[in-house]
Amino acid sequence: MTVAVSISAVLLLAILAIVFVRNGALKMSHALVCVLLGFLLAGSSMAPTIANGLSATADLVSGLHP
Repeated sequence: MTVAVSISAVLLLAILAIVFVRNGALKMSHALVCVLLGFLLAGSSMAPTIANGLSATADLVSGLHP
């Protein structure tokens, strides 16, 4: 479940970044800074906390029934 959530989150964020770059709302340099920040956060001691927060949020959202 966690791998599927991670892949979904990465795809969603990648699509949003591409849309922002194409619309001019996000410059390529800003996108590069965001990517580098993500890599640095993934290697930090905060990574498990961030992953747990994303998993909890995904579980909460998947439990909602419209």
